[in-house]
Amino acid sequence: MIDNIREMSVIDTLETNYMPYSMSVIVSRALPEIDGLKPSHRKLLYTMYKMGLLKGGKTKSANIVGQTMRLNPHGDMAIYQTMVRLTRGNEALMHPYIDSKGNFGKTYSRDMAFAAARYTEAKLDSLCEEFFRDIGKNTVEFMPNYDNTMDEPTLLPTTFPNILVNPNLGIAVGMASSICSFNLKEICEATTELIKDENIDLIDYLKAPDFSTGGELIYKEKDMRKIYEEGRGTFYLRGKYVHDKKNNCIDIVEIPYTTNVETIIDQIADLIKNGKIKEITDLRDETDKKGLKITLDVKRSTDVEKLMLKIFKFTKLQDSFSCNFNVLIDGYPKVLGVRNILLEWIKFRTDCIKKSIVYDIDMKSERLHLLRGLEKILLDIDKAVRIVRETKKDKEVIPNIMDGFKVDEAQAEFIAEIKLRNFNQEYILNKTKDIEKFEKELKNLEVTLNSDKKIKRIIINNLSQVSKKYGKERRTRIIHENHIEGVKAEDLIEDYNLKLFRTRDGYLKKISHASLRGNRDQRLKDGDEIVQEIDTTNKCELLLFTNRHRVYKKKVYEIEDCKSSSLGDYLQNLLGLEGEEKVIYMVTTIDYDGYMLFFFKNGKGTKIPIESYKTKTKRTQLVNAYPDYCELVRMLEVKEDVELVAISTRHKVLIFNTKEIEVKTNRKSQGVEVIAPYRGSTLSEIKTLEEVNYISLDHYRDNISSVGTTLRKKDKEEI
Repeated sequence: MIDNIREMSVIDTLETNYMPYSMSVIVSRALPEIDGLKPSHRKLLYTMYKMGLLKGGKTKSANIVGQTMRLNPHGDMAIYQTMVRLTRGNEALMHPYIDSKGNFGKTYSRDMAFAAARYTEAKLDSLCEEFFRDIGKNTVEFMPNYDNTMDEPTLLPTTFPNILVNPNLGIAVGMASSICSFNLKEICEATTELIKDENIDLIDYLKAPDFSTGGELIYKEKDMRKIYEEGRGTFYLRGKYVHDKKNNCIDIVEIPYTTNVETIIDQIADLIKNGKIKEITDLRDETDKKGLKITLDVKRSTDVEKLMLKIFKFTKLQDSFSCNFNVLIDGYPKVLGVRNILLEWIKFRTDCIKKSIVYDIDMKSERLHLLRGLEKILLDIDKAVRIVRETKKDKEVIPNIMDGFKVDEAQAEFIAEIKLRNFNQEYILNKTKDIEKFEKELKNLEVTLNSDKKIKRIIINNLSQVSKKYGKERRTRIIHENHIEGVKAEDLIEDYNLKLFRTRDGYLKKISHASLRGNRDQRLKDGDEIVQEIDTTNKCELLLFTNRHRVYKKKVYEIEDCKSSSLGDYLQNLLGLEGEEKVIYMVTTIDYDGYMLFFFKNGKGTKIPIESYKTKTKRTQLVNAYPDYCELVRMLEVKEDVELVAISTRHKVLIFNTKEIEVKTNRKSQGVEVIAPYRGSTLSEIKTLEEVNYISLDHYRDNISSVGTTLRKKDKEEI
């Protein structure tokens, strides 16, 4: 039986166990500090610095990993994976920290794995000189390592804003950091101008992020300003391609930083497999030692620009980068914009320089103090020799020199350490002549320490040197948003010629011309018949008018293709029609050009532009599609005005031109009188000229609103 069970609240458990863990992850693992490094990066680089790998030759990576474990106890593979990302060979950073030899994989490939640590070699890249400059001058604080056997720096005194020069991604507990990289030259210039004037517009100097994998950045000034000021925002990256017209292929040579070759190839392959892209005949990964390359063989008639727009739209060849500039400042996580990060770095760098100057002042003051003590024995060197010679005990030498020349213990110690052979006037004069130089240097250091202007000048000079020595041209090309052509989902839809058949009993058949060539006989339900057929294309929009004065809208490609041997789609189910509602007419359109004509039993006609049925949103149903005040005789679609034949119940005939009917944008408009009533007659039919076989058409031609002309007996016989 267990007796020692005690209850603990969830809150207490979180406070005692989870909170310390989460704080450790935030502060000591996942988020970068103002020097641009996470703790794991800093521990690795400092270990390599202490191993002499800044100036010396390369050593095995396994040796570096082993030595780093004195500062970082998280395991050899964790350390090596951190190291891999920082190397020149991996190509993850714009400015690598580690000069490498051997296979370190590639950041743009998921399958190109790095070699084991025993096979690769590395040393610090020359850029790291800017990380460790003056580190021995108390510029940064040191703290004990995890077992108190050695000290390590809490920050590195970087001479440039490294935090914005290389990308940094990290996921902590309850927060994350995602910092993009910028061009070193642009960062140095922007920082310089910010030092001179904090109110500058950063956009003028810092164009946009820049990535080691190149590619193209779709530039939106509004989004970029938000990132610069708030530290949050999103921009889009896309790959770069070259059209090889000679070999009729497309070579993708650069991809977004956020993805990899294998993902892009898989996504393009899926598009080909699903029939969404038919222009590509072959897809190959030709990445080699020369660099990244994905080759697409295409058909000769391919519009390459349109094809690439589809690939950009539906694959990771165009991808987003979400910025979250979460940085540790004095141990606290803060989301800062680019401007504030640079201001924080300037503040940090200023503090480093001041500490360095204080260190130099202390060192030079101490040296000057010793030389001034040495200067005092210059007047009587024999006395100094005599004091040492006549002192019986070693421990009394220092006190006797102090008494003899009125110097302090440090000065006396310095004098006593001089070799006997150097107790001569020439040696002492050579030493003491530096007094004036040290006094001048100390004065200059004091002036610099108390002058913000001079310290700013030092920072600016350092930035200028770094820019000249390590700066590179931009790799990521900037493309403004208005130069980008968009692509819609419909662009992936195959377009082809087809026929639509509507039957009296409410069936709709969509059959391609290719399928119709094989069999033109249509299978229909017993007693059913085709009442309307339309030649159209797969990308048209279909408008279906019902007897309930509604119009239903559907993309033709949303309707399944069928064979002549099938009944087709039942419109009642396809559209969700209500009760006795039936489709009585259908129209297809691409540009909503033309008119709908509606004719009613009372002799009136309405002309409504098809554009009136166009909607900005993807509405599938519109009410009040046409007037409902009278019984409908016929509706027709016309692209331009035509002549029609109106026939009344009294056999009066009127051939009129539809241009006489005024266009109404209001779909409920009652229209105008086409044929006037005669002795209680009403409109019975509207026909096209092709549907009648009158001997003399001119006999019936007249303007609208007339009663028409009585149908001749011989025309009745023709009918």
